[in-house]
Amino acid sequence: MTHAVNESEPRRRRRERVVSAESRVTRVPQPVFKTPAYELVDEEVLEKIHQKSMQILSEAGLAFYHDESVEILKASGIKVDDDNIAYFDPDHLMEIIGQAPREFTLLARNPNNNTLISPEVLTFAPVYGPPFTFDLDRGRQAAKLEDLQNFIKLTYMTPWLHHGGGIICEPNDEPVPTRHLDITYSHAKYTDKAFFGSSIGRVPAEDVVKMAEILYGAEAIRENPGLLITINVSSPRRLDDRMLESMIVNAKARQAIMVTPFILSGAMGPVSIAGTVAQLNAEALAGIAFIQLVNPGCPVIYGSFQTTIDLQSGAPVMGAPESQQSSIISRQLARKYNLPFRGNGMYASSKIDDAQGAYESVMAMLPGIFSQGNYVLHAAGWLESGLAAGYEKFILDSEILGMFHKFLQPVDFSDEEFAMESIKAVPPGGHHLGTPFTMERFRNVFYRAEMFDYDSAEQWEERGSLTASQRANTKFKQMLNEYEAPTLDPAIDEALRDFMARRKREIRGK
Repeated sequence: MTHAVNESEPRRRRRERVVSAESRVTRVPQPVFKTPAYELVDEEVLEKIHQKSMQILSEAGLAFYHDESVEILKASGIKVDDDNIAYFDPDHLMEIIGQAPREFTLLARNPNNNTLISPEVLTFAPVYGPPFTFDLDRGRQAAKLEDLQNFIKLTYMTPWLHHGGGIICEPNDEPVPTRHLDITYSHAKYTDKAFFGSSIGRVPAEDVVKMAEILYGAEAIRENPGLLITINVSSPRRLDDRMLESMIVNAKARQAIMVTPFILSGAMGPVSIAGTVAQLNAEALAGIAFIQLVNPGCPVIYGSFQTTIDLQSGAPVMGAPESQQSSIISRQLARKYNLPFRGNGMYASSKIDDAQGAYESVMAMLPGIFSQGNYVLHAAGWLESGLAAGYEKFILDSEILGMFHKFLQPVDFSDEEFAMESIKAVPPGGHHLGTPFTMERFRNVFYRAEMFDYDSAEQWEERGSLTASQRANTKFKQMLNEYEAPTLDPAIDEALRDFMARRKREIRGK
């Protein structure tokens, strides 16, 4: 079916016309890693983990609960038993995985926001999937479409977030069967950054791919993906029908797929880190291999989500030290397979953005920075073990992301930066506050966190004794008040709306 787009004007020219005006939103390049990555294990141990993962896949296998997927596996010579458990030959598996690209570019409707996914580059994206929101004014509430659109706008305006994300919070006021249409249209309308596709089954996945074709052009998204989806392995060792259908649809359309085992050690994996990492690696590789069987060369990301549970209560523990060990080792494995890697986000079990939430978040995120993760989902806004998207938490996390950008910049050791003339000019016991060297640089030389208070106690009290959360509350409201939507070609907008209206009628009529 054709859509109401003016085809008399070439699509590329229309896109250039739409983005020709400079956006008022600050854009910051993705950080490029220039230093060695932090590693926990040597090559001998890494190879041992690899061999244990191969043993899991060849002897224990991984279940594929979907008839079409089973046929795809069998057609490739992979053994599948009567319980739909697939058993992989290690050499064959590694040959298949070798077809995955080491890097690729995710399209955004503003080409300046195209996102490079590469083992040498870092990408930050917001929280994904919480059914609730939290802010100081309303407390914890069921998320609505307006909240999703608010977070899309905040993500668009935040320079430290390179990717627009997906279901930043779940719009519970929209019907489940058609919700994916409203989520996708909201991203197409309110941001010009790249965004997620759908991973909740065949029909939603097909609908979102078609909307991406309207937004970018069908040929364009076959050359470079316009969508990224995240697939969770139902650990231990199982892929269900909805995940597999989404993988097939997106792989056939050559859209990017992030395969992420979701393991709480002690529940979905062993209580040992060695066993958890071996299982996680086996699950990730099986999913990546399946994608390559569907469409060789389809872009993928090796995903890792592992944390522990409190064995006394069964609750997930975010920011646990064992989780960081697992993540760092998983990153080493992804590097071994020459694949881009999903690093840890700002994970917190805390229900609010308090000291616990801050400590947990940085504990979770910092090792991922040191080990050089490439795509960081949940980089801003995560609360309550992923059940809530926090408005103030989003702002405070973004402040830390700005610091990480600065931290990852290489130190300049040029002769000028040694400031020898300035050092000699300042007498013993003097100061550098007024030197020419300082005055030339003082506005931008050091990162200054807008959300943090550096005043004296007396000045802080005079200004209302505001907490960081209170300052963040004011900031997100200011940003939403100042938001201006990026221009969207009216013909494309109309085509998206027409498609969405038609599909809602069709779905509701079933």
